Amino acid sequence: MEYFLLVPLLVIIYFLHQWFFSPSNTKNKLSPPSPTKLPIIGNLHQLGSLPHRSLHKLSKKYGPVMLLHFGSKPVLIASSVDAARDIMKTHDLVWSNRPKSSMADGLFYGSKDMAFSPYGEYWRQIRSVMVLHLLSNKRVQSYRYVREEETSNMIDKIRQQCDSVIDLRDVLSCMTNNIISRVAIGRTYNEGESGIDLKTLLEETLMLVGTFNVGDYIPWLKWLNKIKGLDTKVKKVAKDLDAYLESVIEERVIRNKKAEYSAGEAKDFVDVLLEIQNGKETGFPLQRDSLKALLLDAFVAGTDSTYTVLEWTMTELLRHPRIMKKLEDEVRELGQGKTEITEDDLGNMQYLKAVIKESLRLHAPVPLLVARESMEEVKLFDYNIPAKTVVLINAWGIGRDPLSWDNPEEYKPERFLNSNIDVKGLNFELIPFGAGRRGCPGIPFAIMVNELALANLVHKFSFALPKGIKGEDLDMTECNGLAVRRKSPLLVVATPWSS
Repeated sequence: MEYFLLVPLLVIIYFLHQWFFSPSNTKNKLSPPSPTKLPIIGNLHQLGSLPHRSLHKLSKKYGPVMLLHFGSKPVLIASSVDAARDIMKTHDLVWSNRPKSSMADGLFYGSKDMAFSPYGEYWRQIRSVMVLHLLSNKRVQSYRYVREEETSNMIDKIRQQCDSVIDLRDVLSCMTNNIISRVAIGRTYNEGESGIDLKTLLEETLMLVGTFNVGDYIPWLKWLNKIKGLDTKVKKVAKDLDAYLESVIEERVIRNKKAEYSAGEAKDFVDVLLEIQNGKETGFPLQRDSLKALLLDAFVAGTDSTYTVLEWTMTELLRHPRIMKKLEDEVRELGQGKTEITEDDLGNMQYLKAVIKESLRLHAPVPLLVARESMEEVKLFDYNIPAKTVVLINAWGIGRDPLSWDNPEEYKPERFLNSNIDVKGLNFELIPFGAGRRGCPGIPFAIMVNELALANLVHKFSFALPKGIKGEDLDMTECNGLAVRRKSPLLVVATPWSS
């Protein structure tokens, strides 16, 4: 009897030994350092509720390049400027693929969008559509009046609430949502809708995209998603989003049959995409699902991350009155005599630009960027990295690297004055929008929205925290998701300022 009990015990010991000490897992000079992993789950238990922070802490022990296993999937964590440059510049092509994501497949029409589409000819075509037809400099400038009108509407909304405590997140999100909506579909959400709550749908989409899906890393546990109702939720959100996008497209097709645009009128994304859908302009026939996936990209990428940066910026300014005063002085001096700040005024506001950069350094909206996957074996530093290895670049950790930044935890916009460091993906010390082929093509648009909104906020109002709350007492707790925002909305009191 004891013999029969001993056999399974020996088998278990053997497999555990193979797991921890097999040649493929022992540390050697060809593999990056790695924390000890557990059977089945690998290093998933070390991610925590805020993975960018947990991985940053681990990198201090294991180095700027470390290897983890999420279930059976090898995942590199890059946490230094040199590692980011090697991945997104030196070997950018090798690292240009995306790992398969069941969430992205379920929500973005089988990952037919630009953000999650695997690297290849299809991706190159839709990126060309996005860069040349939707986000070209000329097209971005054509939407200037939308940005300025919605910024002005935001100022009016705050002015009406000056006697009360204002939920600044709600105000900022409304502004950015309206800008993106008007640019993408020609109108704001609440104009002519048929009972579809797009704002809620987008929030659910962002939540789902940022949700950890165990089935992607431990395939035989994907049934857990059904038990938790995750699969059902994805299907419902995808169905509702599709119904909304279909209604928008059909409405536009009918309208365009009846009338042409007036001369000089800026076309929204729907019209541009419908024009190239037949492939006459690009030689690339844009299928209906691809069109809808690109529209969804615009909503998802352009709303949450943009207002999140503004909310973090206002939070930091309220925590640092000296910096707030310096910013107010610059904007109010350059805006003296003006009823509002326009985009023409922003070029001379160097401290304003430094404030935005410093916020992006400390509060990268997508702190781990979007995961990449190697398409072939590649060398990273002295390590041999096999094909199909996922890499997460910790932009949040790189922004706090003491090798690149003096006093990295200090909010100090002055570090960007007389500095050439920018956020466009050429300076790897500051990569909140990524870099290389898979970098965000909407950087100029997002920065313009942030700078214009912030300039008008401090030009028109003096902001303070509700009575009894001090700046140093502000809750800085983060809430995880696709974009990492404050856990609690920022509440403020606004007082009109007059010169």
